[in-house]
Amino acid sequence: MGDSNPSHNHAMAAPVSPTWELFCTVVDNYGDIGITWRLARQLAREYRLQVRLWVDDLVSFHALRPEIDPNRATQLLEGVEIRRWDTPFPDVPPADVVIEAFACHLPHNHERAMAARIPRPVWINLEYLSAEDWVAGCHGLPSPHPRLPLTKWFFFPGYAPGTGGLLRETGLLDAIRTFQASPEAQAAFWHGLGVPPRTEEDLRISLFGYENRAISGLFRQWVDATQPVHCVVPAGRLMEDVLHFFGRADLAPGHCLQRGRLCVHCLPMLTQDRYDRLLWACDCNFVRGEDSFVRAQWAGRPMVWQAYPQAQGAHRAKIEAFLVRYCAGLPEPVARDVRAFWTAWNATDATAMDWPTWWRHRPTLEAHARKWSQQLTGLGDLAGNLVRFCCEKMRPNA
Repeated sequence: MGDSNPSHNHAMAAPVSPTWELFCTVVDNYGDIGITWRLARQLAREYRLQVRLWVDDLVSFHALRPEIDPNRATQLLEGVEIRRWDTPFPDVPPADVVIEAFACHLPHNHERAMAARIPRPVWINLEYLSAEDWVAGCHGLPSPHPRLPLTKWFFFPGYAPGTGGLLRETGLLDAIRTFQASPEAQAAFWHGLGVPPRTEEDLRISLFGYENRAISGLFRQWVDATQPVHCVVPAGRLMEDVLHFFGRADLAPGHCLQRGRLCVHCLPMLTQDRYDRLLWACDCNFVRGEDSFVRAQWAGRPMVWQAYPQAQGAHRAKIEAFLVRYCAGLPEPVARDVRAFWTAWNATDATAMDWPTWWRHRPTLEAHARKWSQQLTGLGDLAGNLVRFCCEKMRPNA
């Protein structure tokens, strides 16, 4: 079954606006720019829009896409005009659609230019992803500007009808299935990472997250596992915890740390596309934040999510809301163990990590991950839903 759906019918009745611009401030290293770049690229590639992307941190963008030159104020990549978001902000004509990603706050002079433009742009606040029930009620709501004749519209990604859905480019699921069905493609991928080819008995796990003391408890169980565990760790914030477990102060990327049945492959920062394939190639994926979390869901593999830690534990509501939806189709004993394992990981509690109990459900977890991925396609995709939403707002009587 392919991943085509009505959201990819690009020949829409309403005319698609030719110029869009997206604004992104890099708050958490890579997640914000990762999501915004995927959206900008899809809008340019699949909807043939003129897309301009403003980014305040091109160094982080360069890590995901090495083609980006952090020293250049203007450059072109895959049909998207990349502009460095400098202060003071230049006086440039606003686009037909203006998107501020994750409440990044537009420059004041650009807001004034938007208010002076006729017709005024469709102004979108692209929000963070959440599975909480209130999201559908807030999706698409207007927010009038307190001083200028402008209206901002809230656009929420989500898991329920009445939300914006998730980012998914056309053909993604077909590409994943083709890769996962090809031992040759996977072998070439592992070779390109400098990781030994896999054997029938070994387990491949990707590990990407925030600082997490629970790693020691997880690693101790993998050291004594019944099968070899190859854990692949791209450079990131939890590398210090990985090194601490092995009693190392530092380690050059590309090295392997071995203890018992566990081999940890420490990799340099991966490009976005390479990281996607790592998720496709692994048996289980530990992910964080939003971008890697969404890509892990499309990969159709068992996963463990670490939410971005918030003050007063506000992120726990996001975890619980997602687990309610994700576990709905699981037998209760499996759902219970999924909730317990995710909770221990997010609590960074090494003593509560129980990998054998969670992983004993592997066949059920794998089947459920594939079913969940297919189920999400029923929401359409975020880019297609966003284009339709903006087309509606640009109609004369909207």
